[in-house]
Amino acid sequence: MEVIKLQAIEILDSRGNPTVEAVITLDDGTSARAMVPSGASTGEREACELRDDDKKRYGGKGVLKAVENVNKIISDEIVGKYFVNQRELDYLMIELDGTPNKSKLGANAILSVSMAFARAEAASAGIPLYQYLGGANAHLLPVPCMNIINGGKHADNNVDFQEFMIAPHSPTTFREAIRMGVEVFQTLKSVLKKKGYSTGVGDEGGFAPNLKSNDEAVDVILEAITKAGYKPGVDVSICLDPAASEMWENGNYKLFKSTGKLISSDDMIKLWENWVNQYPIVLIEDGLAENDWIGWKNMTDLLGKRIEIVGDDLFCTNKAILAEGIEKGVANSVLIKLNQIGTVSETLETIELAYKNKYNAFVSHRSGETPDSFISDLTVAVNAGHLKTGSGCRGERVEKFNQLMRIENELGKYSKFAGKQAFKNAK
Repeated sequence: MEVIKLQAIEILDSRGNPTVEAVITLDDGTSARAMVPSGASTGEREACELRDDDKKRYGGKGVLKAVENVNKIISDEIVGKYFVNQRELDYLMIELDGTPNKSKLGANAILSVSMAFARAEAASAGIPLYQYLGGANAHLLPVPCMNIINGGKHADNNVDFQEFMIAPHSPTTFREAIRMGVEVFQTLKSVLKKKGYSTGVGDEGGFAPNLKSNDEAVDVILEAITKAGYKPGVDVSICLDPAASEMWENGNYKLFKSTGKLISSDDMIKLWENWVNQYPIVLIEDGLAENDWIGWKNMTDLLGKRIEIVGDDLFCTNKAILAEGIEKGVANSVLIKLNQIGTVSETLETIELAYKNKYNAFVSHRSGETPDSFISDLTVAVNAGHLKTGSGCRGERVEKFNQLMRIENELGKYSKFAGKQAFKNAK
C-alpha cells in the first residue's frame, strides 16, 4: 500500500511524562496508530530518546522535537511512497537519521512510525498483527512474568532490587496462568497488610513496601503463592530483575536503599547463587551491571546451566552487542524492548540472532508505558514463550494481558501455552 498520510502528536505515558504517538494512513483507507513507551532504568547504549530539554515544559521532558521530526522530516520522505515490506521502511528511516543511536530524529520518533506502519499493513492485509510480524507459525502464548513487588528506581522504598516477579507456568492456557498470577498478587496484598506493610504500588503496578531486607521480598511472595493455593516452583516460580547497573559504583555494587553496603562482583554472584539454591528462581535479568563483563561471564559459567540469565542493559536489544555477548559466552537470553533499538525490523533481527545461537528472547514493556499492546503481538509472533509487562493492576499493564487473552481465543485449538519449558534450563 501507498502511505498517504503520517501525523504524530505529543501524548502522555503512564508516569505522566510526554511521549510520541503516530498515526499512518494507507491509500486503501486503512489507518493505524502506535504509542511509544519510555524507561526509567536505561542502558547506556540504548537508542536515543529525543527530549526537548525545555525546562518550561514538563521539566524538559517534552517531545515536540521528536513529533516535528515525524511530521516534517520522516513524513516528507515516506508519504506518497510504496514500501515492499517493513524492512524497507525501517531502513529508510535509519538512513535518514544517519547516526549510530538515532540521535538526530530520535528513536521515539522513528519507532512510532515503524510500529504504526506494521499495524496498518496488518490491518490492510486483513491479518492479525502477530501473524504479520511472525507468519503462519505464530502460535505460542507466553508465561506472564508478573512484577508484584517493585523496588530500585521503580519505587520509593528501601528495596534495592527493582523487580520481583512471579511466573505462573503450570496451567495449559494463558488465561489460566493470568488467573493464577492475579490470585497470587491479590493474596500478597493481604499478606503485606497483615504484616503492617504498605500496599501502595510502584510504576509497574507491583507493591512497594519498606521491608526488613531484600530477602523478605521473596519470602512474602512465597507465602502468598502458598496461601493462594499453589506450590512454589511447581505451579509458580520466581523471576528477578535486580537492575544491577543502578547499584554499580567504582567496580563494586552499593546496596543504596537497604544497608548502603558495598559488595564486590564475586559477592554479588555468590548472593545470586545462594538465592538460586534457596528459592525456586528460574530467571535473573541484569543480575550484574552492564559494564561488568567479566562478572557476567563468571555468573553465566556458574549459573547458566541452571537458570535463564537475561541481559537487558547489557545488550540493549542491539544485535551487534548481543553478537559480542554470544562470542564471549555471556548470558543465555536477551531482553527485548522495542524502544531500546528503535525499529520493529531491528528488534526482529536481534531475536533471530538470539534464536540462531540458542539464546532465549524475553519480551518486555517499559516502566513508562502506554495502553499500546504491540508487545503482546510481538511475543506471540516470535514464539518467545515469556514476557513481562507489569503486575495484575494498572490499565497500561493489564491491557497487554487482555490482548494476549484475545489472541489465545482467536487462535483457539491452534494455540499453545509455553509453560515452564519457556525458561532456559529451568528444571
